[in-house]
Amino acid sequence: MDTDADYDPRYLAGIVLFNRGDYFEAHEVWEQLWMERAGPDKKFYQGLIQAAVALCHFCNGNVRGARKLYQSSRDYMSRFGSPFAGLDHAAFWEQMAACFAELLAAPDVERRVEPDEKLLPTLTLSPAPAEWPDPRVFLEQEEERPE
Repeated sequence: MDTDADYDPRYLAGIVLFNRGDYFEAHEVWEQLWMERAGPDKKFYQGLIQAAVALCHFCNGNVRGARKLYQSSRDYMSRFGSPFAGLDHAAFWEQMAACFAELLAAPDVERRVEPDEKLLPTLTLSPAPAEWPDPRVFLEQEEERPE
């Protein structure tokens, strides 16, 4: 992806949701994109989805789930050079590591650790898109999709 015109609007909508702290919703939107992918970038989107779910678990007190998905997400995304798809994911993982440091350092995997809101990571793109989509459009599509 070389220009902002190459960004899939679902990718961008997921970023908007993620940066709002709507991790579950970001995962839902990115999952639509991930399901359509067949190439190597499918693993990148899987990593993003798992990062969002790791944060969702962390914020909801699911310590085991947060730890597990943190690691699998990092593993998926480490396969790609940084930046990839406009995301400096090396910088993103520095933020994730800071956010998860206390949780990962806790010897008791059952001990509840609250995330520090000041350390919650954000996603930024370079180049930034000319326009960010309204994520509600993609969430409504998810609701309308037949089971």
